[in-house]
Amino acid sequence: MTERDKHMSKFTTVIFDLDGTLLYTLDDLTEATNYAMRKCGFPERTLEEVRAFVGNGIRKLIERAVPENTDKETVEKTLEIFKKYYDIHCNENTRAYDGVISLIEDLSKEGYKLAIVSNKVDSAVKELNKIYFSKYISVAIGEREGVRKKPAPDTVITALNELESSKEEAIYVGDSDVDIATAENSSLPCISVLWGFRDKDFLIKHGAKYFADTPEDVKILLEKL
Repeated sequence: MTERDKHMSKFTTVIFDLDGTLLYTLDDLTEATNYAMRKCGFPERTLEEVRAFVGNGIRKLIERAVPENTDKETVEKTLEIFKKYYDIHCNENTRAYDGVISLIEDLSKEGYKLAIVSNKVDSAVKELNKIYFSKYISVAIGEREGVRKKPAPDTVITALNELESSKEEAIYVGDSDVDIATAENSSLPCISVLWGFRDKDFLIKHGAKYFADTPEDVKILLEKL
């Protein structure tokens, strides 16, 4: 009997969002955005503006960051500049949220299968997972060709297939409205964390039902739900 069995959780699998859930990435995202803005002669964006822009993938981040009515060719150029810079500098100021490493370690020891799904570019997702969580998480999926980004269920379905888990035994953990919609579209319950990029009132307006104030609360909810 595993530790998880002893706690009588009905879940075997936990699917995590990355940005705002496991890692604080906002400083590096803002710097990469502003590097691209400077290179293209556009005004820079504040950290709070970038906070509002993230969640729907890097293309949408850049579309929101460039001036209104910027032509598609320039958007593509700006996006490529961002991607090349961020691939190199994705971990300059990024860090795991307090308590997250312990949470991941504990869940792994208790026998849970774990995965990351993100709208961040796939190469950066895999690199950050390698740096922070690869001892415990083997499946980390980002935005890539042939897999629709969240809130489509594709990344979650891919993760479940790689973990050999069913949706009936899985739960989703994220910090945004996109995560709530992703969980719903994947037929998974969703735990919304309150240390990320969106506040509780915003999450409630978008249908959040279960909340974690701290990483330890995620473990408690896994045993309660």
